[in-house]
Formats: sequence, structure tokens, C-alpha cells
Amino acid sequence: MPQEDGQGQPDEYDSPWKEVIKACFKDFMGFFLPAAHDAINWQHSPEFLDKELDRITKEAQAKNRRVDLLVKVWLKNGHELWILIHIEIQGDREPDFPERMYTCQYRAYDLHRRPVIGLAILADEDASWRVSEYRQELFGSEVVYKFNMVKLLDYQDHLSDLAQSDNPFAVVTLAHLRAKQTRNNPEERLQVKIQIIRNLYKRGFTRQQILDLFRFIDWILNLSKEADLRFWEELSTFEETQKMPYITSVQRIGEEIGELRGELRGELRGELRGELRGELRGEKRGRAETLLELLQERFGAVPDWVRSKLVEADLDTLKGWSKKIFGAEKIEQIFQ
Repeated sequence: MPQEDGQGQPDEYDSPWKEVIKACFKDFMGFFLPAAHDAINWQHSPEFLDKELDRITKEAQAKNRRVDLLVKVWLKNGHELWILIHIEIQGDREPDFPERMYTCQYRAYDLHRRPVIGLAILADEDASWRVSEYRQELFGSEVVYKFNMVKLLDYQDHLSDLAQSDNPFAVVTLAHLRAKQTRNNPEERLQVKIQIIRNLYKRGFTRQQILDLFRFIDWILNLSKEADLRFWEELSTFEETQKMPYITSVQRIGEEIGELRGELRGELRGELRGELRGELRGEKRGRAETLLELLQERFGAVPDWVRSKLVEADLDTLKGWSKKIFGAEKIEQIFQ
């Protein structure tokens, strides 16, 4: 998606969507495909078939992929089911989109002989573009492939319901829609982001759900540097009153602490400077401590060999590990 404003809006939404689906897949199915959700045996953990998907899309010569996921689940009756999820984020019509859905579906079945259901999440801004089938007819021969379709714009008139829902993907949908609405209004976007984050604490979400949702919201409701500082001040004060320091305990994800230190040196005065002094003392030490907290949030207890690596690593290495943390399924993958 092209950049549409001057406040640092991300060029694409693919990564946060894919990350939050993987983190909250059960909730994703409950929100967007409840019939399938109710038939799945959630005692059996879903498997994300990234290698199988790569082969399918390569064999199918798929182009213009946005967010594609192939997930293996088990039904309550014991049968295995594959779910092909395709999320179209861009704002323009895609004439070949139904064909791509069909091609990926039949290639998945052809290569692996597994039943596949298709789910398309259309997150574009064209209300008239609603595709849910691929059809081909020639001299009496006909192929029809129908897939499930969700249009996020349909939730536009139900923002208050989304804000009150206990399903994490109501929050995801709300944040996505509000990001589009506020892309040219930085002050409104700041207030929207603060309100959505505050509501996370009131909806009864777990600590891990709040962290997973925060990463999505923080990306998609991106702010200018000045507004971002105001956001973190507001959030810190709010967490203190709630006595639930879920988000400020891990601070900014990725590159933010080092950048913030350079920008604030010599500029901040008074109380704010005093609050940040301890966090920003020693860029390498701060990076290592932050990465340790992130590892603990993601994987629980951190082994001694990891702590040793954090102490011995240089700043560039620590930055590299920080970028890999949320894409890793095991802690060992970060340090390979």
C-alpha cells in the first residue's frame, strides 16, 4: 500500500496482519469464520504450513501475493483440514484475484490431497469490489470455485460494537479501519490510538493478548515522533493508574530505544528527562536489557547461555536479534 500521509504511515500492512493472525489464530477463526471455528478441535494445536504454501504458490506461479497463510487444523470428528487464508490489503481492484484464489486452492489439493477451504479478507477501500467465486465456462464445460469472503468496510458502521467486543480481532478490525480514517489527521490518530490501547485493559484480555494486539496497533496506527512521545507519556501514566505495566515494561519494539536516546539528549527538560534517564543510560546496556525483557515475554524463563550472549554481544548484533524475536517460534532460532 503506498504511503498516504506525512506521519510515517507504514508502506504495507502485511507483516502485522500475518503476525497477529499467527498469534491469535483461534480468535481469528471465531471472528471471521465462526462455523469452521466451532468444528475445529482446538485441543490439537494448529500448524502453519509455510513450506507447503511456498511450494504451492511457486508451482502456481502466484503473483502479487499479499498476506497468504496455509494452516492445518483437526476437526472434532478427527478429520484433517487445511485452511487457505488470503488477505488483500491494497486499495485497487485486482481482476485476477479470484483466479489466484482458485489456483492456490487446486494446487494445494493437487500436491497434498487435502481438503482446503478458502477465506479472503478484503481490506481495501472499494465498497463495490466484492469477489467470492471464480468461474470458467467454455462449450458446456464449467468450473466454479466459491470461497469465503469478508469485507472489512462492512464493519465501518459498527465501530462501537467492535470497541466493546471481547474478540481480539474486533480490535484488529477496528484499528485497521481507524488507521484509514485518520491517515490525514495526526491529532485524531493519536487520540484514537490512546483510546484503543486503553480499552485493551478493560476488555478482559490476557497479558499476552494485550502485547500481541499492541504490536499490531502500534504498527498500523503509526505516529510522528512528537506524537509518539506524547502517546508513551499518556500510556505510562495510564498503566500506573491501572497497576498493569504490560506494554511500557517492554518499551518500544525494535529500533526505538536507541533512536529515542539520540533525539532526546539535550532536548528534554524537567520531569520527562528524569523519567527517561534511567532507561536511556548506556545504549548497549539498554538494548540488552530490553531484549531480555522481550525474550521473557515471548518465551518465559531465559536460559543462562542466552543471558551470556546478551552481555557479550555488540550493539549491531543486539539490534539484529531484536528484529528476529517475534518471527521466531523457538528462542534458539533468534541466535542462529
